[in-house]
Amino acid sequence: MNLLKRAIFVTIDKHMISLNLIPEDKIIERLRYENPWWARKEIPEVYSKMHKRLYFDLFYPFVTEKQIRRALVLMGPRRVGKTVMLFHSIQRLIEDGVNPQQIFFIGIDNPIYVHLGLEDILDMCKKALSLKHLQNCYVFFDEIQYLKDWERHLKVLVDSYQNTKFVVSGSAAAALKWHSTESGAGRFTDFMLPPLTFQEYIHLKKMQHLIYDGFIQYGDKPIAYCLTHDIKILNQEFVNYLNFGGYPEVVLSEKIQSDMGRYVKSDIVDKVLLRDLPSLYGIKDVQELNRFFTYLAYNTGNEFSYEAMSKDSGIQKDTLKKYLDYLEAAFLIKVLNKVDIHAKRLKRVTSFKVYLTNPSLRTALFSPITATDNEMGNMVETAILSQWMHRENMDLTYARWKEGRQEGEVDLVLLDDKKFKPVWGAEIKWSNRYYDNPQELKSLNHFCKANSFPYALVTSIDQQGVKDIEGLQLCFLPAAVYAYNIGDITLKMKTGN
Repeated sequence: MNLLKRAIFVTIDKHMISLNLIPEDKIIERLRYENPWWARKEIPEVYSKMHKRLYFDLFYPFVTEKQIRRALVLMGPRRVGKTVMLFHSIQRLIEDGVNPQQIFFIGIDNPIYVHLGLEDILDMCKKALSLKHLQNCYVFFDEIQYLKDWERHLKVLVDSYQNTKFVVSGSAAAALKWHSTESGAGRFTDFMLPPLTFQEYIHLKKMQHLIYDGFIQYGDKPIAYCLTHDIKILNQEFVNYLNFGGYPEVVLSEKIQSDMGRYVKSDIVDKVLLRDLPSLYGIKDVQELNRFFTYLAYNTGNEFSYEAMSKDSGIQKDTLKKYLDYLEAAFLIKVLNKVDIHAKRLKRVTSFKVYLTNPSLRTALFSPITATDNEMGNMVETAILSQWMHRENMDLTYARWKEGRQEGEVDLVLLDDKKFKPVWGAEIKWSNRYYDNPQELKSLNHFCKANSFPYALVTSIDQQGVKDIEGLQLCFLPAAVYAYNIGDITLKMKTGN
């Protein structure tokens, strides 16, 4: 039986409903609708009006790279702008002189394609344009994870169409990452698009006037650093970023901000927990997973143990471990493991910290916070960590120890995974108290002495400067300034600037 003549079935509320046969000309009609530039030579206005993410200039060269025969796999959480980035790439290709009829876009999440392979869809693209062959084309498959065995289909296309570039995107990054690594070895290039950094947030809000290029004293000599003309206004924007800043659409829409629960929770959290993860991993009790994630979100930045977590949630330890793996793979949480005062890993993992990958997820589940709320400390720590997540291959941990009667903790520690030694330690605070009383930072002082660190970084609300305590140089920076610079420096590292 011809593939296009099969009856298509969809599941709605657990009842199977037979749809009418979908003729080939209707599918071709849909393809023409999804690719308006075939006729008008421009992408839809809804996309052309949107701001490009700062990561676009990093992504686009991978799109145009044809010397190495590889498909490009764009991964990331829901609603961070992956589809928009694909359309911006199409726009740039047209501006660069590529024939619009050599550019194809297909949204695989549309049920109309449910029983079609990638090559079947390409054949219909050729029919839609009366093409005999694909030569020097660019093919974009959006939401590729909805196609079963997508990596096998894609590998065949890469091998078969030597002069065509294939770009795919997907939100279920756990499966995408695994499959692109295992099945597409030598054929796929991965590109991670994370949630908005605070730097990108300021860029999208067109508030770069708050920032200027300056210097801070950190160590033996001044280093270049982005500083602010108005820390009061920057802090206001930082609190807005904590509440609403992870998603481009939310940043630019007060309407969405007024109903974060409906937008973010239903369109991002629920779809991952109730659809993506169960379908990918066969999770049966999705409501239990949903409750567990809500529990983690409320306690973002806190330390957990499997024993306490199991007691609080009523979930078996083995199941908890699976849930943590699933949620981390889906980019909803980040688990930080613990080291001791000498930054040595513990042989037995008994406790760990869990952070949301995006602080605004907490707002979506509960309510916005203000600068004076008790939750600000954990939310600022969550936001700072989320900026660091944009760096690949960073071994971030936290230190916690007990030696005799002495206990201590340092919020963030970077390890050199080759030398197995700490590179730096930082205390993330939303308080000016320690700027006025640096001697109270006893844990940081002990940690730095134990590891022969001459200096360390501490964040504040709005205080900036250097304090010396017992030979240890502490560089104080407003948390908002620190967050901005992590994103700025990361982007410069990636672009080679």
